[in-house]
Amino acid sequence: MPEKSKITSSELGTLWLTYQQKTMILRFLEYFIEKADDEKAKTIMTELYHEIDPYVEKIMVIFQEEVAVIPVGFTTEDVNKEVPKLYDNGFDIMFVRLIKEISMAMHTLNITMSSREDIILLYKDLTAITQKYYNQCTQYLIEKGMLARPPYVSMPQSVQYVKDASYLGGLNPFRNNRTINTVEVANIFHAIESNIVGMQMITGFAQCASEQDTKKYFSKGVELSKSFIKELNEVLLQDGVQTPAPSGGNATRSVIAPFSDKMMMYCTSLFCSFAIGGNSVGTSFSLRNDLSAKITTIMKDVFEYAHEGARVMIKHGWMEEPPQMENRDELRK
Repeated sequence: MPEKSKITSSELGTLWLTYQQKTMILRFLEYFIEKADDEKAKTIMTELYHEIDPYVEKIMVIFQEEVAVIPVGFTTEDVNKEVPKLYDNGFDIMFVRLIKEISMAMHTLNITMSSREDIILLYKDLTAITQKYYNQCTQYLIEKGMLARPPYVSMPQSVQYVKDASYLGGLNPFRNNRTINTVEVANIFHAIESNIVGMQMITGFAQCASEQDTKKYFSKGVELSKSFIKELNEVLLQDGVQTPAPSGGNATRSVIAPFSDKMMMYCTSLFCSFAIGGNSVGTSFSLRNDLSAKITTIMKDVFEYAHEGARVMIKHGWMEEPPQMENRDELRK
């Protein structure tokens, strides 16, 4: 058998990120499985746990073979399964579904940055697992009546072409823009839905965080999510389009933390990164200038919020540093 080539810097970076994300997901699942009061939800999460866990081990083996230090990631010290439920009414599956959505994007991107066959196959396997459980979570929420469905629309009867530049609209608030198209509805609806789950998650974090600065940070995130949801809802309502209104998934009255502040901050950072990436795609496919401007402003606010969170994590020594490239200037000295 030919000897494996060494992993590249890109492969090292993506494996490091994947290890961080997967160890975080396992800790969340451990708590949600322990507190699950619905057998079907518990089965979905338990089976997902058992499918993900071996891949954390595989990544550890790759690091060992490359004589690279194994990241800390998140351990049993970051979760306390004995505390009361922090979330109720299907939030566990809502959270897992959104995490699987983030994972799908990450694994697909990671494949494009890998060249060693075993690493490509690792991400390919993780993609299949992610798609499988994303679908299971989606169908579960539909069955329980907890998933807001996008609005229906009359089917087009003929092909139409854009006739002039007025289709793009402008930034004048007093000018009537055209009705939003279905591509724009899809992206706005998705952004609202993701923000609702994120707001529910961070509401629980704000209730139970140990440090005052993290509690303040999470509280700010709740208000930021509310403002985004309000702005995007108004876009849909202007054209009489139904807005997302999922039922359930709320935080309980518990103020006892099941997760470490470190892990809750990392999870929030992950959601912010996903929001920036998702909104970038939404902006690129929106042909109405006012919508692009609105989403760009939201992205700027999320970016600033994420950087504020990074400063909090650095202050507390919670931000694990990714592997660095060699500092050639220092080596020359």
